[in-house]
Amino acid sequence: MLTTAAALVLGGCGDGGSGSDSSPSAESSSPLPTPSTSVDVPADTSITPPGTKLGFGEKATVAYEVKDEGTVLDLTVNSAEQGELSDFAGFDLQDKYQRQASYYYVRVNVENAGKDTFGGVDVPLWGISGNNTLLPPVKFLSAFAPCPTEPLPKKFKPGDKFTTCLVFLSPNKGDLAGVSYRPTEDYVPIEWHGKVTKPKSDKGKGKQGDKGKQGDKKQQ
Repeated sequence: MLTTAAALVLGGCGDGGSGSDSSPSAESSSPLPTPSTSVDVPADTSITPPGTKLGFGEKATVAYEVKDEGTVLDLTVNSAEQGELSDFAGFDLQDKYQRQASYYYVRVNVENAGKDTFGGVDVPLWGISGNNTLLPPVKFLSAFAPCPTEPLPKKFKPGDKFTTCLVFLSPNKGDLAGVSYRPTEDYVPIEWHGKVTKPKSDKGKGKQGDKGKQGDKKQQ
């Protein structure tokens, strides 16, 4: 059974802007929007069927609506990369749940393929953990350079294109198994799957370790 992880909000250490608590807080995920019934889909546009499985770099076309406003969006999950805890220097990660998680950076392209201007909302994608938990994107109260995360522009006009990066926290050093478009609980999700790039430092440690082992053998 698919479960949903709590949302995470991160603020920089000592960041008191907008009057919010600067420490990260877990909170219930916001209500999911209802599936669109009123979005005007262009005649030459085909909506991607629910349940479609895609690879990284492939596009899904969805009719997306929030609070009676919406449009047709082309969503492309380009890549996924595992981050490192050191990337979050300057952020309050004091909770054991946060420090023992794995963080993933997912880069996404969005295009308004519909007829209406729409925006000012989060990109409607979730991560999927290795134990089949839905992972909401991490929200930031200050800039996060390794994976700049932004909502859709407030006036996202037909034909406009937008690129952003989403951060997903997978608890207990968990994996990222994919990315999901699932606007409601009863919607059969559209999913993207592909290779998740590992941190460069891990690769470097592996090479050094191999060299070390070879050196030990030679000494013997």
